[in-house]
Amino acid sequence: MCSVLGVFDPRPAADLTALRAQALERSALQRHRGPDWSGVHVDAHAVLVHERLAIVDPAGGAQPLYSADGELVLAVNGEIYNHKMLEGGLEKGYTFQTKSDCEVINALYREAAGREGDAGAKAITAALQRINGIFAFTLWDKARQRFIIARDAIGVCPLYWGHDAQGRTWVASEMKSLVGVCDDVAQFPPGHWYDSDTDTLHRYYARAWRDYAATECVAADTTAIREAFEAAVHRQLMSDVPYGVLLSGGLDSSIVAAVAARFARRRIEDGDQSEAWWPRLHSFAIGLEGSPDLAAAEVAAKALGTVHHGYTYTFEEGLDAIPDVIRHVETYDVTTIRASTPMYLLARRIKAMGVKMVLSGEGSDEIFGGYLYFHKAPNPREFHAETVRKLDALHNYDCLRANKSMMAWGVEPRVPFLDTEFLDVAMRIDARAKMAGVQADGSKKIEKSLLREAFVGYLPDEILWRQKEQFSDGVGYGWIDGLKAHAEREVSDAGFAGAATRFPINPPQTKEAYFYRRIFDRVFPGDACAETVPGGKSIACSSPAAIAWDAAFAAAADPSGRAVAGVHVAAG
Repeated sequence: MCSVLGVFDPRPAADLTALRAQALERSALQRHRGPDWSGVHVDAHAVLVHERLAIVDPAGGAQPLYSADGELVLAVNGEIYNHKMLEGGLEKGYTFQTKSDCEVINALYREAAGREGDAGAKAITAALQRINGIFAFTLWDKARQRFIIARDAIGVCPLYWGHDAQGRTWVASEMKSLVGVCDDVAQFPPGHWYDSDTDTLHRYYARAWRDYAATECVAADTTAIREAFEAAVHRQLMSDVPYGVLLSGGLDSSIVAAVAARFARRRIEDGDQSEAWWPRLHSFAIGLEGSPDLAAAEVAAKALGTVHHGYTYTFEEGLDAIPDVIRHVETYDVTTIRASTPMYLLARRIKAMGVKMVLSGEGSDEIFGGYLYFHKAPNPREFHAETVRKLDALHNYDCLRANKSMMAWGVEPRVPFLDTEFLDVAMRIDARAKMAGVQADGSKKIEKSLLREAFVGYLPDEILWRQKEQFSDGVGYGWIDGLKAHAEREVSDAGFAGAATRFPINPPQTKEAYFYRRIFDRVFPGDACAETVPGGKSIACSSPAAIAWDAAFAAAADPSGRAVAGVHVAAG
């Protein structure tokens, strides 16, 4: 994973030398994402800059990626897991210039762009629908003076865009590169692509399972779930550099680690024919001294036989990091900052060990209804609708947190639960099989029972049946409690009383939220930046659906999972 920056000018730039220098300067602000190499393309209408984190084909594969005739120029942040299948399915010959998994995007575009008008747009949409991967890219077609921008289905890879005073379109992996250049900076939406030919934003990712009616009465098959997830993890182990797994000791990360451990000894890149270059799987965890996650991660790691690295941090170390965390994750959302801080500290430790890629467990709670408030869902239809809403919002919360916290130190996170093929298996199941809480017969069912049942035998029971702990809780309850206390000291009553006046967009609802917002505003001033953070709080219980399920959630101002009274049981 890397960073991209593009500048597209409908008129020939008056001073290409100055524009190139400006683009390089702005791209350098996100070079932490790609410390291995920088590549630049410049012509009269386009500048593309790429900062590379070399994971696949580290000796080659430098970007931008060019077609053989030099007419296509591509800068990509991402991984295309099914690139070999896509390469084998090309209808026309294409001469690949590298072994990069991302170069297939050029080939797919060339094949699709040969069609005229609506047929060409439909062909590009169809091509993007075939990709299984995480990506944000910009592609420049010099011959047609056309640029394409696209982002992966769920929004695992971040992407922002805007326009400068000269009317040029700017695109960048992180918002910080556009602040001060584009007054209208905004997130580029996941599952969409933009065509400069028609100035049209197209949605390419849409699934029938979004509608509950398409899933009703579809039986759950735990074998199909397990096999689809194993295939997803296997695909995502594609790497030519040392990798590991994040292991909090919770259900999701432990399942990821358990499956990865089964494939770690063979080299994925050659179809499991040879021994892996790094056959021992390394796992990583972090928490305050005595945290629930550190203890659970030790149990899971011992059972799985990983080389485990459990790190502790102090409250003061976490607090010191918060300004840097907000600068990197580009949000003022309370839960995201709470969870990003230990993840940011962990990424630094991982980077120090020479590991450049990790698998992580994001997405499972959204798919299977793992958040504790799902216990209150009144029926399968509403349960399913909420899982779809949560998936739609992931790019603003867990995906943003995982990607930017890890990439702050040049460590690439991959998220197999959000593999598009696995999503199609897991999301088309009738939500009746996923529901938690009190059942019709009076029995109680733990959240994500279906997923747990699919992996019986893979993990110790104390891990497999451990209740959900949000990451910011699991690192140690003292972390959140300490942050609240610190904010109470730092934010005066008078200052907080004027929150809505000082921050009219998404006014902070607590002193802790105000504390974060104040830092964010210093780094990312202006209404456009503030508007990239929806609502400013990811309180699980503040979902309109959740409030309808239980009116008590309307007053929940704390996004901790511990706020779901009657469901959460404190870890011992």
